Amino acid sequence: MSRNPQSYPLTKAQARRVWLRAQRLDTPMPFGEGPQATAAAVEHLGYVQIDTINVIERSHHHILRTRIPAYRRADLRQAQSVDKSLFEYWTHALSYVPTKDLRFFIPAMKRHKRDGHKWLTSVKPADLRKVLRLIRHDGALTIRDIDDDVLVDKEHLWASRKPSKRALQLAFYTGVLTISERNGMLKTYELMQRHFGWDKPPKGASAAETTAYLLDRALRAQGVASLDSICHLDAPSKPAIKRLIEARVRRGLLVPVALEGAGKQEHWAEPEILENVGDRAPELAHILSPFDPLIIQRKRTHLFFDYEHRFEAYVPKEKRRFGYFALPVLVGDGIVAALDLKTDRKKQELLVQKWSWVGNGAKKGARKDLKRRIEEELHRFERFQLAE
Repeated sequence: MSRNPQSYPLTKAQARRVWLRAQRLDTPMPFGEGPQATAAAVEHLGYVQIDTINVIERSHHHILRTRIPAYRRADLRQAQSVDKSLFEYWTHALSYVPTKDLRFFIPAMKRHKRDGHKWLTSVKPADLRKVLRLIRHDGALTIRDIDDDVLVDKEHLWASRKPSKRALQLAFYTGVLTISERNGMLKTYELMQRHFGWDKPPKGASAAETTAYLLDRALRAQGVASLDSICHLDAPSKPAIKRLIEARVRRGLLVPVALEGAGKQEHWAEPEILENVGDRAPELAHILSPFDPLIIQRKRTHLFFDYEHRFEAYVPKEKRRFGYFALPVLVGDGIVAALDLKTDRKKQELLVQKWSWVGNGAKKGARKDLKRRIEEELHRFERFQLAE
């Protein structure tokens, strides 16, 4: 393929295949199994978003299980708390990130140490000294281990009324503390240097290194990327990313892509990715988390799949179309349904509260085979939901 700045035309079907391959959703066991598979999946994706909603399994476990059929929740704990190959920090949301990438987050930690954190402006120095003294003296702890707080008013809906929790969060964002273990949503905080056994912390990445990291991470996990998809909820990074893209295009390392339906929105890909687009759609069925990398960027998902996902947990019941916690269903290279599921843990069953056909699933002639394949995946998904 010619390596020049002329745009490479790409149909939506081709773009979907590239993205699905990049997300490792086109093969049955792309990462193998066990804790090493969990670490490998997070390393490839760049990060896996954490979320608190547990109508079904929480998003971080769900996203990993989608790519690791034999995934067990204990595998993530092993990677985080024992192997220490993963750590938690903020990407566009709180996420699991490969420990090998920690140096790219040190500049943000230093910035929070210097300037504070916009969500934690009311943390008092005395509260911060208190929690750090406890951890240094008694070891890692959870917020439940601190029972002498005088509760305060919330600053916003998701804030804590406990001053110690706010102090723990601030120490986490500044990199003094890390989350050494997670049980459900209960976090154990530990001194970062003690957790990783460092004599001194790694050196933070330079601005240029961080820009390259963000671009490479997106290209690896997206295949075909735009400035918006690379800098999701990170607009300040756009000018530096754009300059790096332009430099790589000049060197033939990236190719501009004219994506069908994208209008003036520019996309890019590595030349070797475009040399092997292929003409066959994958055959697998996946029930996706609404926080899956394939879904979380709603405009991108709409562009590639002609599917407009609605996250309706915070929408009044009478205005919901798909349901409280609808999960998109991918069959082959199309999103064909949205299932509002709920796990009844007492009765040990997975409940389908609403089934909505979308895309090709809305065509009645195709539904019989699609329904069979989705129900087979639902049975597998239920076993994962109910497993200890």
